[in-house]
Amino acid sequence: MVAVAAVMTVPSISFAEEHEAKSGKTIVDIAAGNEDFSTLVAAVKAAGLVDTLSGKGPFTVFAPTNEAFNKLPKGTVESLLKPENKDKLVSILTYHVVSGKVMAADVVKLDEAKTVQGQSVKINTNSDGVMVNKSKVVKTDIEASNGVIHVINAVLLPSDK
Repeated sequence: MVAVAAVMTVPSISFAEEHEAKSGKTIVDIAAGNEDFSTLVAAVKAAGLVDTLSGKGPFTVFAPTNEAFNKLPKGTVESLLKPENKDKLVSILTYHVVSGKVMAADVVKLDEAKTVQGQSVKINTNSDGVMVNKSKVVKTDIEASNGVIHVINAVLLPSDK
């Protein structure tokens, strides 16, 4: 459990986690209510995944912040949001989603997790915190009515298999 304590919080991201799940807010509702996720929300809308991620679930979402999207090469986000790149965008976004509600205490026990996209992400826990592939988990256990969000500092990109 030391690794969970080592997970940093991002000061600009603030949530009333305890109240979100009780209020019936879905993963999409919570993300849409936070400006740090405006790029993620735009991508989810462009990919046509709003209804899915607002559905029953449960889902675990490794949610990249706007800052994480800004680390991608210039023009990448704009290109992905184009209708002709919808399939690639869906693949990238579903690579951030795991079926089931996996809380931080359970994530730290995993070596990998199979995503809804079909490929697995690597999970590494060390004294610096929790890494999902090469992305650091910066906030955990933001509970929604249909799952949980863990905030990450980089966009996860599936391999081109």
